[in-house]
Amino acid sequence: MEVKNCVIAITGAGQGLGQMMAVTLAQAGAELALIDLNEEGLKQTEQQCQMLSKKSLIYKADVSNEVQVEAVFKQIADDFGQLNGLVNNAGVLRDGLLVKVKDGELSKMSLEQFNMVMNVNVTGTFLCGREAAAQMVAMGNKGVIINISSVSRAGNIGQTNYSASKAAVATLAVCWAKELGRYGIRAAAVAPGIIHTAMAEQLKPEAIERLKEMVPIRRMGEANEIAHAVKFIIENDYFTGRVLEVDGGIRV
Repeated sequence: MEVKNCVIAITGAGQGLGQMMAVTLAQAGAELALIDLNEEGLKQTEQQCQMLSKKSLIYKADVSNEVQVEAVFKQIADDFGQLNGLVNNAGVLRDGLLVKVKDGELSKMSLEQFNMVMNVNVTGTFLCGREAAAQMVAMGNKGVIINISSVSRAGNIGQTNYSASKAAVATLAVCWAKELGRYGIRAAAVAPGIIHTAMAEQLKPEAIERLKEMVPIRRMGEANEIAHAVKFIIENDYFTGRVLEVDGGIRV
């Protein structure tokens, strides 16, 4: 699918990977529907896209809220008249051990901490994927849905919630590829490694250094490298039902 003149929705578009994806796709000629709770960040992304003379509109929404998601994708269809792609990028990180003993005291990961990550990363991906697919089918548009997973989907210490969520979104992409192919809609996932974003900066410096040592090329990835992977999937009409690993060769 040629990126030029396509309408692509991006969640989590207010910063980091989402912002870079939007700018990269705008440079290639796409029109963007930018979704995030961070309205100030959305305005910054919108401004960058408009500097490239591409139509971009912002939508403030909580991706884990069904009513808001349904309303946003209906509005996107009304505003653009078509929808050709979705990048499910919105996500949160709330790391912690399942149980921990310190100074003789036992602590546990709270249900709230677990659910917060699952609600945004999994429920949000499900809701946005469902509504994007529904709009594409209703309008007769071929397209592609790309879920942003993670190398952590294989399981990682201190990431019970995050690892589970990223395994889930990768699996959702495989399910959707098999279900939606009949409508001309592809689905895939990108699994980044340790990428230089605000989310990664939440990690302790010593943790980042340990992770870098595990990467054969001894560095963190850059946001533009993930954006390039997203663009590749959009453009390659035979890529579906698979996870594209962009992780510098790391194994966690």
